[in-house]
Amino acid sequence: MSKPMISSRIRRFAAVSLACLALGACQMRSGPGDVTGSIGSSASQPRGPEQWRAEEAQWAKRYEANPKDRNAAFFYARALRALDKNAQALAILQGAVLVHTNDLELLGAYGRSLADNGRLKEADDVLSRAHTPEKPDWRVLSAQGTVADQLGEHDRAQQIYQTALRLAPNEPTVMSNLGLSLALSKRLPEAERVLREAAAAPGSDARVRQNLVLVLGLQGRFADAEQIARQDMSPAEATATVAYLRRSVSQPNSWEMLRGSKGKAQAPRTASPGQAPVDAESGQAG
Repeated sequence: MSKPMISSRIRRFAAVSLACLALGACQMRSGPGDVTGSIGSSASQPRGPEQWRAEEAQWAKRYEANPKDRNAAFFYARALRALDKNAQALAILQGAVLVHTNDLELLGAYGRSLADNGRLKEADDVLSRAHTPEKPDWRVLSAQGTVADQLGEHDRAQQIYQTALRLAPNEPTVMSNLGLSLALSKRLPEAERVLREAAAAPGSDARVRQNLVLVLGLQGRFADAEQIARQDMSPAEATATVAYLRRSVSQPNSWEMLRGSKGKAQAPRTASPGQAPVDAESGQAG
């Protein structure tokens, strides 16, 4: 990899991760099946951009033939969201929930799509109706938590994540979202503890570890951060990434500056489309 490419990746990871943390916009999605809020309909799904584009084309034909086809709308929107075509996905899901009014899975997908498009208050309301007390769903709860974080309601978000973890103990995506939420509350030692547990949990991946790198950096623990970064980067990339992170967080007004940011953070794509960027659903760790 050439030096300019490494430099660009480093700047994108560190700067965007910090901005995402400030906005609460980067929690992880709740696993691969959560690309459009899918709860049970996505046991097998594409992994790479070309596969997602093929999926998009396949379901687009079926959807165009019959826009009231529930599965066509669901899976077409799933592919669109995986390809970051968020406005189009939202339009399709908005129509689908008007036709299939009792479909909680579609409603969950619609709520996540609203959040993708920055319509957070609406997303919060829709997600609250996408499951029931009799049949709670940890994926929906995790999505609710990421929206609460983006709204700045970190205490509520953390309560939601704890509820999700009672339903799905040791789920790394939820734990990672909780860790970032604690970091947003400046509870950095607690955030580190939760993220270390998430990184050690079965099913954890590079996104969780990169969130841990960020929180270690925010504490000035740069040697530890680099050690974790090297699990997923070359030594040169890890060293340069942490050096950039060090410069970013050493600014005396970094927290105030970040919390005052008005732009919408766009997390770097270190995972394949359909997986949450580092974030967290995700973001979520979101």
